[in-house]
Amino acid sequence: MQWGIRKKLILTLMAVIILPFGIAISITYYQTTKSITDRFVSTNHELIVKGEEELSTYLEDVAQMSTVLYRYTPFMSVMRVGVSANLNSNQEEVRRMLAYTFNSRPEVEQMLLYIDKGKDSYTNYHSRISGRGKYESILSNPFYSRLSRSHDFSVIEPPHEIYSYNNLSVIPNSEKNQVLSFHTIIRDVPLDTILGFVSIDINLSKIRDISGRLYTDGVEDLYIMNEDGVVVYSSKKDVIGKNNKEAWFKQLKKEPVANKSLEWKDKKFSGVIVYQKFSDSFKNWYIVKTIPYDVLYQGARQTVFTNIIIVIITLIIVLFATMFISFRLTAPIKVLIANMKKVEKGVFEADFESLGNDEIGMLGRHFKLMIMKINELIEREYKLEIENKSSQLRVLQSQINPHFLYNAFQSIGTLALKLKAVPVYSLLNSLSNIMRYSMNMKDDIVPFLAEVNHVKSYLNLQKQRFDEQFEFELQVEKGVEEVLVPKMMLQPIVENCFKHGFDQQLEKGTIIITAKAEHDHYLCISVKDSGIGMKEEELKRLRCELSDSVNDDSQKRAGIGLKNIYDRLKIYYSNQVVMDVSNGEEGGFTVTVIIPRDIHNEGVHQ
Repeated sequence: MQWGIRKKLILTLMAVIILPFGIAISITYYQTTKSITDRFVSTNHELIVKGEEELSTYLEDVAQMSTVLYRYTPFMSVMRVGVSANLNSNQEEVRRMLAYTFNSRPEVEQMLLYIDKGKDSYTNYHSRISGRGKYESILSNPFYSRLSRSHDFSVIEPPHEIYSYNNLSVIPNSEKNQVLSFHTIIRDVPLDTILGFVSIDINLSKIRDISGRLYTDGVEDLYIMNEDGVVVYSSKKDVIGKNNKEAWFKQLKKEPVANKSLEWKDKKFSGVIVYQKFSDSFKNWYIVKTIPYDVLYQGARQTVFTNIIIVIITLIIVLFATMFISFRLTAPIKVLIANMKKVEKGVFEADFESLGNDEIGMLGRHFKLMIMKINELIEREYKLEIENKSSQLRVLQSQINPHFLYNAFQSIGTLALKLKAVPVYSLLNSLSNIMRYSMNMKDDIVPFLAEVNHVKSYLNLQKQRFDEQFEFELQVEKGVEEVLVPKMMLQPIVENCFKHGFDQQLEKGTIIITAKAEHDHYLCISVKDSGIGMKEEELKRLRCELSDSVNDDSQKRAGIGLKNIYDRLKIYYSNQVVMDVSNGEEGGFTVTVIIPRDIHNEGVHQ
């Protein structure tokens, strides 16, 4: 993937803006939310502590309402002797005490008085005092049973729908509201004898008033729970009187006493919980206040949203400014690239006047000067040399008539066969193949097998020249015969062996030509002779020539030898050519050429 200057410039400027702003917004949001959480916990914990104190005082006052009975001696006498001892007088005392106690607080909904002596009971519902009724199974009520077995003075029954004690009160269904019941035992102080029970049902109006000052309705939630986890009061009316089974409440009870808040997150609730445990008589009760993160962090999120809007607006402005600058910057570069592509195609022209006065404009001016210089060099050097080579080739072609030669060779070969001179016919056939292959100007790319056959014909002629003093061997791996290669690449290397390897050698000479595939994508060709080899200085110089590290004069000294072959192969294979020369340990000279197996096919000699 190519990244242009325009894209790099835009992405860089966007990153420079987004990263600092993003980090700043994230840090600001974190610090703000932490500060809001700390402030919320501190402020609301103080608030619910005061609310807990007020609620404790109120509940304690209601629980102590029945203690006034102990200070009224006539009533206590009735509790000891029973109502039946003096029915009219004692019953009047009972009514008087029920009326007085009921009217002491406006939130009282109902009262029950049970006198153990005679097992008589009376109720007062909305100032309507019932008649006397027997209550034989008073201890079947779990709260009375609990009081009778313990030393507790009173017990609170969690919120429940008001009901008629001993079926003495007439309560319409429309008035069956939730009440909180305080059940108190009356003993014959200082004795421990049970004289009776008093129950007081109060509505939740006073608790609602106190709790209403501790939370914001519709934003926060408040819970008051007793020691059993039953909700005594809550901002959610549907949970009053029910057990709190929330996971956060279970975790809250496990928290250390010193803790005053808890951050919680689950599917049902995610937010901050501030809590306080009741003290004194209600020490196992909890008052809890919850607020969701969405509400708590609303202001912080609005600030972040505003900052993001500012960043987006800034990005849009920067984006347009960057695009404008990048267009101004890259437009001349694109013009320059288009002209370079024309040069790649061989059109040495520049179709622009000026690219400006900056560095890019200077680059454009130098590019035009370079094209002018190249055109001059082409005109002066390459075109003249090409014309010269073409003239020489036309002269050579005019001197030789290929058809005449082929016909002459055929006539001589026929005569040789008639005279039974088969070796002469073979030599003429080899020479004919060499001439036909060399004079074929149409094909420039041929199968490797054609090159091998041409070299074989050449070596057959040389074999005739050196007779028993020369042997050759061709080792061509199957699968490489159809690989396309440049024409006349192999014969000059073999010819080099006779020029420099065998001319001064009297002993038997050998040439071994091997060709095999290398790594599936390359063709490795090796020409090894048993000649005199090359001196180390000459070998080093030849290697330097093949590595392009010599001047023009040295290249000219290479003639039409290995250097020319190497340069020609580089043209065909885009410099993906390796040519190595070396002396053998026991004498001789080896030329190794490695070329790709793929080449552009411009015409194949079959």
